[in-house]
Amino acid sequence: MLDHISIIVSDFARSKRFYEAVLHPLGYRLMTELPEAAGFGVSDGEGKSGDPGGDLWIARGKPVPPLVHVAFNAASSDAVDAFHAAALAAGGRDNGAPGLRPQYHARYYAAFVFDPDGYNIEAVCHAGASRSE
Repeated sequence: MLDHISIIVSDFARSKRFYEAVLHPLGYRLMTELPEAAGFGVSDGEGKSGDPGGDLWIARGKPVPPLVHVAFNAASSDAVDAFHAAALAAGGRDNGAPGLRPQYHARYYAAFVFDPDGYNIEAVCHAGASRSE
């Protein structure tokens, strides 16, 4: 099981704003902020899940290919839709509109975006679409 993931970002302030916006629909929040790093995570109501500082960390630096793919679990297809809309509004680039991906499994509902540094960020709900597709 993973404890946390860290990625290097070229513009810390821009990336922090981006991740605050796109992770909000998925229940994530900024949990820790240091001068050149920030941790995002989900509170379980009684504490913090994963790393106490966050499950996803961003840190100032120079991204070097190959870039990574990070997929966040979403509670519903509506949260996936909100993630995608927030990402585009926050300056992300579309890499796959919200929808079913039956090539993965029948109820795999996901959206993909590129963050400001080109990382492929996904939100996925394994319960299918909440409306008819």
